[in-house]
Amino acid sequence: MDKKKLVFEDLGKKEYEKTWNYQKKLFNNMIKRKHYSSKEVGYILFVEHHHHVYTIGKNGNKKTNLLVSSDFLKKKQVSFYHIDRGGDITYHGPGQLIVYPILDLEYFFKDIHKYLRFLEEVIIHFLWSNYKIHGIREKGKTGVWLNNQKKICAMGIRISRWITMHGFALNVNTNLNYFNYIIPCGIQNRKVTSLKEFFKKKVSFHEVKYQIKKSFEKIFNVDMI
Repeated sequence: MDKKKLVFEDLGKKEYEKTWNYQKKLFNNMIKRKHYSSKEVGYILFVEHHHHVYTIGKNGNKKTNLLVSSDFLKKKQVSFYHIDRGGDITYHGPGQLIVYPILDLEYFFKDIHKYLRFLEEVIIHFLWSNYKIHGIREKGKTGVWLNNQKKICAMGIRISRWITMHGFALNVNTNLNYFNYIIPCGIQNRKVTSLKEFFKKKVSFHEVKYQIKKSFEKIFNVDMI
C-alpha cells in the first residue's frame, strides 16, 4: 500500500504572524476540500521564527504566567500573541525549530490524545536515533523532557473537523534566557533546555531539520513531497 503523502514546506526564517496567517489559510483550505472528498492528507511546515515571540493558548493564564510587563516586552522587542491553540504560554525565537503539521486525521486516526503522543514520539525517536538521548514523557503533561527533568520540546495544537494546526517547538540553539520571563507552559518550578545546552556547543540546524523530517515520516508512516 502506498504511504500517505504530505506537502512539505521549509519556510526558513519567517515572522510569526505571517506564518500563523499562512497556517490558517492552509487549514481553511483543508476544511473546504473535505466537502469534495479530497485525498490530500495535509501539509507540514518547518520554520524558524527570527523575532522573539511569546504565544499563549486560548485557555492560558497571562496574568499568572507572563512574569514581565508590556513595557518590558517592548524594551526587549518581544511580540505577544493570544492564539487559537491549546496549552499555555511559550516562547518562539531564533535557534528553535517549529513544526506545524496541518493534517486530516480522518486519514490517520480520530483520536486527539493519540495524535499528541505521536508528535511526542517523533521527538523521542529523533533524540534517540541521532544522539542516544532518552526523551521522556511526563504523566498528565504534553511535550518531551530529558531525564534531567528539563523540557526540550513544547507542544500545542488546534483541531477542527479533524484537521490539525499548530504543532511543536524544539529547542535547538535557542537563547533560553527568554524562558526566564514566563512560566513555560504554565508548569511551575521546571526548567527548559536545548540541544546546544545539552552538548555545550551549537548544533547543526540543517541536520536537525533533516532528521526531524525522517523521524516524522517514520512515526506517521508518510512521505513528504
